[in-house]
Amino acid sequence: MIRQRMHLLVRNPESVMAGQIHRVGIVGGGVAGLTAAYRLLQRGHSVHLFESSPCLGGLLRTFDVGNERLECFYHHLFTTDTAAVGLIEELGLAEQLAWNESKVGLFYDEHIYPFVTPFDLLKFRPLGPVDRIRLGLVGLYLRMQTSGRDYERVTAEKWIRRFAGDRSYDVVWGPLLRGKFGDRAEQVSMIWLWNKIHLRFSSRKPGLHQRELLGYLSGSFALYVDVLAQRIRQMGGTLDVRRPVERVITDGERVVALHVGGDRPERVPVDVVLVTVASDIFRRIAPPLPADYAQCLMDVPYQDAMCLILALKQSLLPVYWLNINDRGVPFLAVVEHTNLIDKGRYGHRNLVYISHYLDKQSSLLELKEEELWKLYRPHISRINPRFDDDWLTERWLFRASNAQPVFTVRSAGERPHHRTPITGLYLANMSQIYPQDRGQNYSILMGERVAEMIANDLVSLQ
Repeated sequence: MIRQRMHLLVRNPESVMAGQIHRVGIVGGGVAGLTAAYRLLQRGHSVHLFESSPCLGGLLRTFDVGNERLECFYHHLFTTDTAAVGLIEELGLAEQLAWNESKVGLFYDEHIYPFVTPFDLLKFRPLGPVDRIRLGLVGLYLRMQTSGRDYERVTAEKWIRRFAGDRSYDVVWGPLLRGKFGDRAEQVSMIWLWNKIHLRFSSRKPGLHQRELLGYLSGSFALYVDVLAQRIRQMGGTLDVRRPVERVITDGERVVALHVGGDRPERVPVDVVLVTVASDIFRRIAPPLPADYAQCLMDVPYQDAMCLILALKQSLLPVYWLNINDRGVPFLAVVEHTNLIDKGRYGHRNLVYISHYLDKQSSLLELKEEELWKLYRPHISRINPRFDDDWLTERWLFRASNAQPVFTVRSAGERPHHRTPITGLYLANMSQIYPQDRGQNYSILMGERVAEMIANDLVSLQ
């Protein structure tokens, strides 16, 4: 519905709000900030966006592999990601969006088990026949639930143990939750797991084989970030990189300016500010916030992300996505990007992400690339005993702070409102995507929703 209203604005210029043009400052140049900037410009407002890093796009940032760009952190779209697909189409990039079948596997007890169709579950030997049936029925049941609100106040561990059994939790879901959320795994709300299962199965083809379709933008998702930035500038918006916002300034009642650092420190007058960075950064730059709102920000902790990317002469995996369910392996998943996208685009390199989410205090975040590879290397041979060091031609290591919010039973349903208690100050970050997991589709939806909220609030000031 939000997208339909936004498209009406584009098609009908006379519907763009007349009258005073308000100055909107946006902090953060990720997907949510760029989308909000685009929609506010369509509403007729003036937009100035500030990004502290050298590039736009946030977690969609890329690096060059041969003559092609590749995301530093793996990305794909589900068929249910209609907001992302709609924006890509609106930006004229529909022909570059390709949909391919995905293959998923699970590594357990020195073996890769395919996990693509219901038949694969029936052949999953680490579980006995009764546990396989229970796990399959639980998955089917969760797929049929259109709302996850009943799962907010129960942990995923407790729910899965009760309905799928202890063995199913210990072998399948427990290792994945621990790999993603670390010491907080046992606190994670069941609504997170319901949403994950519901989303993944909704992206599958109908029928007994139920193969999953995933979308990828040829040339990387940075392509639509580039076009979006171009559109913003053409419409009169300003996008400044390497310009960290150090303070949101008020006159005691409402927002009046931003104090911007970097090479050109300055005070930038604004009427409204939208902050799209993580909650801890927001708290640092915001005016003093009421205690209840500040506590709500603190109740959703974040994990950091780390990806070691390998360029190989030969394929490592028989699947695109391999979940690691062995607690002795020091990473969460292995994703062979070129098992989804033709390796010919990357000079015939086989490109593999080794992914992990980590608590901010984890010592793994301190390791250098060579040290991390030394730690990972023996486990790569466990996954594929044929692997030889001669296969490896290049490695790249990337880290990202505040990449994964953790929705525990304590914080379930208690996300901070986009309208902060400070008049004219809005917040849009991953802690508010609940109950969805992080993802560009939900960042786009959030950017559009908050842009509409701001625009409507500004009408009341006329």
